[in-house]
Amino acid sequence: MRDMHHFYHFLDTLSQSHDGFGTGIVALFAIAVALAVHTIGAMVLRRVASHSVFLSALIVRIHRPARLVLVLFALEFAWRLAPDTVDSIEMIRRINTVCLIISITWLAVAWVMALADTVITLHPVNVEDNLQARRILTQTRVLTRSLIFIIVLLGVSFALLTLPGVRQLGASILASAGIAGVVAGIAARPVLGNFIAGLQLAFSQPMRIDDVLIVQGEWGRVEEITGSYVVMALWDQRRLIIPLQWFIENPFQNWTRSSTQLLGTVFLWVDFRTPLDKLRAELDRCCHADKDWDGRVCVLQVTDANDKAMQVRLLVSAASAPRSFDLCCRVREAIIGYLQRELSDCLPQQRIIMPMANEAPVAKEQTT
Repeated sequence: MRDMHHFYHFLDTLSQSHDGFGTGIVALFAIAVALAVHTIGAMVLRRVASHSVFLSALIVRIHRPARLVLVLFALEFAWRLAPDTVDSIEMIRRINTVCLIISITWLAVAWVMALADTVITLHPVNVEDNLQARRILTQTRVLTRSLIFIIVLLGVSFALLTLPGVRQLGASILASAGIAGVVAGIAARPVLGNFIAGLQLAFSQPMRIDDVLIVQGEWGRVEEITGSYVVMALWDQRRLIIPLQWFIENPFQNWTRSSTQLLGTVFLWVDFRTPLDKLRAELDRCCHADKDWDGRVCVLQVTDANDKAMQVRLLVSAASAPRSFDLCCRVREAIIGYLQRELSDCLPQQRIIMPMANEAPVAKEQTT
């Protein structure tokens, strides 16, 4: 303790000597010490983090902000030791304080991002059954963005509070961040509405990242959920941008809400003479030969009929929406090809009775 007191007294004496020159020497020394501490701390953390996912992600995220925080903190110490007679020392102190608050805000944001990276790493979505992982991924991303927004808001407010000229503005921002800030005015209602909608989506989760949705007649996957809108990747590579609040106020279809498994449907019109047993056998053969069929459902049923033909429904199952779509297309092609090759007379036909002179009416058939 006595050695530290002597060291502090030495720096104080040095900073007082020749005013600006001594202060500059102390500042350079403080920067050197801060960089040395950062380097040593990073080396120690890398050794400790070899078996920790969180520490590994934390080192990557906070490397630069932590270095900046240590340097600015050391400079803050140096400027406080400087005499008030140094030119522009008050302005330098205020600028350093503002920069320190901003760097601490950056460090806090980096820590939150490291925590989010850890959660995402521990719950990968590139697995077959990724329902739980997608639920956690959605919550993590939405809550991370909300927390970052609050951290940045507080950081900017505290930085403004240190400046006399704009201190009232900082106090106003802090006040608006409280409960009274919810009643922010007409201009802020869309922003607050999307922010609250994002929190509702994170906890109730009517949709998640990579869910298959039908929105306003468009089929697509949830590609990204930001703090104000949702990006849907449509089947033809377009992107549909929808405000978060829309999902709270309007109905939409979610094909993968509780499971990625889906049933695919193929409808065909065939003649009444079609042997259904042969058609069922061909459907069963197609399903067992297809890699996208998951083995759950393979059914053929007559679902409708009119005066010309009957309608059969082919119901097949797959593990996901894209596989279901591809499976239905291949089954449709295979059954139509089978009808053309083996049962050409079972294609839909139109029967017309044409009476001939001096003969009884004869029924003729036309393939349609």
